[in-house]
Amino acid sequence: MNILLLDGHPDNGRLGTHLLDTYRRALPSDAQVTHIALRDLTFEPILRHGYAQRTEWEPDITKVAEAVDACDHVVIAFPMWWGSEPAELKGLLDRVLLPGFAFAYHDDDPWWDKLLEGRSADVIATMDTPPFFLRLMYGNAIIKRWRKQILGFCGFKPVRFLACGPTNKGGTEKKLAKWESDIRALAGSITQANPAKKVARLEAFLKPAG
Repeated sequence: MNILLLDGHPDNGRLGTHLLDTYRRALPSDAQVTHIALRDLTFEPILRHGYAQRTEWEPDITKVAEAVDACDHVVIAFPMWWGSEPAELKGLLDRVLLPGFAFAYHDDDPWWDKLLEGRSADVIATMDTPPFFLRLMYGNAIIKRWRKQILGFCGFKPVRFLACGPTNKGGTEKKLAKWESDIRALAGSITQANPAKKVARLEAFLKPAG
């Protein structure tokens, strides 16, 4: 199985990095693992023209797209800031998950093709917010967004979400052992809903028109 681990924290040595390392150690010995840290990438995070015209990819964006295209399962870890992922990680999503590569709208109806089907995902978010408060006060908005509007929209299924919080006021020290146990359980139970539907999309996407 081909696994992509994406560390979405702009800084080094943070909790999410440790949790990804825990995930990696719990994977089967025959797993093919690619590890990419957001902080090591150089790219323009703003999709300045939207979908009106293609913005050429920097080498690091191509590197991420190649890893997404090849993977069977992606694991993304990041801190929740203001109810969302860090801005640079959002920019990476904007730049990589483009129509023709990650999805394709239909011309004659409101639906779309999920071009990254056959892959699955785990999302690990660290946060100061207690998970019960995230659910009761905010309706698990970030969880629904990642499951349905980002990864699920492109075809990843299942998309599992682990909310690790609160991390402040001694929360990490109290909860770390449980989070590590939860992560080992995730790493040991990876499965794709429709593995036969996995198709490499990048080569055709990058092919010059005409």
